[in-house]
Amino acid sequence: VQLQASGGGLVQPGGSLRLTCTASGRTFRSTTVAWFRQAPGKEREWIATIRYNSYEYYLDSVKGRFTISRDNAKNTVYLQMNSLKPEDTSVYYCAVGDRIILSAIREETAYDYWGQGTLVTVSS
Repeated sequence: VQLQASGGGLVQPGGSLRLTCTASGRTFRSTTVAWFRQAPGKEREWIATIRYNSYEYYLDSVKGRFTISRDNAKNTVYLQMNSLKPEDTSVYYCAVGDRIILSAIREETAYDYWGQGTLVTVSS
């Protein structure tokens, strides 16, 4: 499985970006997909997951601003990011896993496949 993350860039505070994660080599349909991010000098942190049943889960600091969604026909998951803040500046990674129990969706080790990351910079 290969994951391709894209859509990052430079945006002003308050702006929006949509990140895309596309899989090749297998179908997304039955998988759990997550977005993580890593800011300079910090550990990677989980921010959102969409499970195989399309249930969505979010880090509190992005809830109401970010939306994760999936298009199984396109083998693609999106992260719509609105009202961006400078503290959202990070490299964003998508990750895919199978049969992840609910209590583990925030754990990096639960995911088997990772994209290469896409840089989001929020700055005026």
